[in-house]
Amino acid sequence: MAVVGSLKKESVTRIVLQRITDHLSKSGCAVDWLDLGVEKLELFNPDTSRALPWYAALQERVNRADVFVLGTPDYHGAISAVMKNFLDHFWQEFAGKLFVPVVSSHEKGLTAIDQFRTIARQCYAWVLPYSASAAEKEDVARGTIIAKSLEGRLEMMARDARVYGALLARQRAEDLACDDCTFMARHRKR
Repeated sequence: MAVVGSLKKESVTRIVLQRITDHLSKSGCAVDWLDLGVEKLELFNPDTSRALPWYAALQERVNRADVFVLGTPDYHGAISAVMKNFLDHFWQEFAGKLFVPVVSSHEKGLTAIDQFRTIARQCYAWVLPYSASAAEKEDVARGTIIAKSLEGRLEMMARDARVYGALLARQRAEDLACDDCTFMARHRKR
């Protein structure tokens, strides 16, 4: 699942995520595109959100995903509010799955990337050990990726998301199906 955490129509975040998902699709991966600027989520309320009419359908999409390519602009050293809101709606659904952080930033987005790592840890998810950041004019211009180094990193990222996402998905399924003492035992439906 690629999650676009930018509300800006012509955003660097959207362009970079599109390139990663193009690579994933070409390698045979099914990609579910969730654009939070189009599919707007109400502010998470733990008392009411799970009962809203759209929640079950989105939860099913999140459950089906093995990998989350999470794209956000860097707003004051943090992930966007719409991305945080999406992540707040779920947590158990992320357990044992892979996060792939992508940040558009003029400052490399390191604190926003650290926030993805912290959220993943709290949700018992895995995080790709590296990330990608892109800056307007330096890496992306006129709707196109212009930096060869970024292009190479995105191709590598898509490859690693596919390979490690599949490995984690297989292990997660085995851990959910077996009776062994694993962390995923708490997520078994029995």
